[in-house]
Amino acid sequence: MSTENQFQDQPCFVISVAARIVGVHAQTLRHYERVGLIWPSRTVGRQRLYSMADIDRLRRLKTLTEDMGLNLAGAEVALKLMNRIEELEAEVKQLTNAVNILQRQELRQGQGATGERRSGA
Repeated sequence: MSTENQFQDQPCFVISVAARIVGVHAQTLRHYERVGLIWPSRTVGRQRLYSMADIDRLRRLKTLTEDMGLNLAGAEVALKLMNRIEELEAEVKQLTNAVNILQRQELRQGQGATGERRSGA
C-alpha cells in the first residue's frame, strides 16, 4: 500500500525543472548548494536531482529570503528551527499516543479489578 509521503525523498527533478517549479534561476540553486543550504542527489554522471522534499525546502528558502527579507544565514537558522519544531511536534504526538494507550490499559485493569471484587463478595 503506497503512502502519500512514499516518494517525498525520491530524487526526480533535474535542476532546470526544480528551478522552474520553485520560481528561481538554476544558478540560485547552485549557489544554495555551494553555501550548504540544499543537498541534491547526484546521478553517476554528477547531474543534480531534486526530490519533493528538496523542492519544499527551496520554497521555504525562497519565502524566507524574498518575502520575509531574511539573508541566507538567517534563512538557514530559521529552517533549522522549523525542522526542530517539526521533530518536537512529532515527538509530542508519539508521547501523547503512548500516554493515551497507558491510560486505557490502566482503566481496563481498574475495571477488571473492580469486577473481580464484586463477584468475590
